[in-house]
Amino acid sequence: MDRLSETDLYAPVKTWLEGLGYEVKAEIAGADVVALRGEAEPVIVELKTGFSLTLLQQAVARQAVSDAVYVAVPRWKGRTGWRAFKGNLGLCRRLGLGVLSVRLRDGLVQLHHDPAPYRPRKSPARRAALLGEFARRTGDPNAGGTRGRLITAYRQDAERLRAYLAENGPSRGAEVARATGIPEATRMMRDNHYGWFRRLERGIYGLSGGGS
Repeated sequence: MDRLSETDLYAPVKTWLEGLGYEVKAEIAGADVVALRGEAEPVIVELKTGFSLTLLQQAVARQAVSDAVYVAVPRWKGRTGWRAFKGNLGLCRRLGLGVLSVRLRDGLVQLHHDPAPYRPRKSPARRAALLGEFARRTGDPNAGGTRGRLITAYRQDAERLRAYLAENGPSRGAEVARATGIPEATRMMRDNHYGWFRRLERGIYGLSGGGS
């Protein structure tokens, strides 16, 4: 089976653009595909056999010439291919690049989105969670880029509860909350996420001797 090349994408993309009324030429001033239609913005398409950093760099560089820059890649295969394609689709949207896919068996070109300025939709809930974790975290116990277990504000609070019970013995949740300054003390000991606590009787908690 012949190896796929960028030139295999050219004819389908050219035919698709010509169907939209463009005059199309290849390899103009370093661009893979250039299409013109009257006074409209020049359309530039960069062709690649798959998404890559090189493709994105080339396409972004073309934005110095035109706002109508697209990337064209072969259509994905299977569910795994679609997931990878979808992730790159989102990245291209953020870069202001349009995306085309080409189904090579019949030359079908699909437009996934046109180039447009990207304005990310903010998430107030995620922002609040980020700022809340930052405020609650004591010191800076992790190294940037950490993989595996992280020392979160929740764990730090749980360790303070464990230390209080270790020093003072079984205590009422409200008393622990006041002494440690952790309003969620009772709930945290009841949830027992780390296996450190046990409920002795209603409202009173002690250490379980387990967990890690």
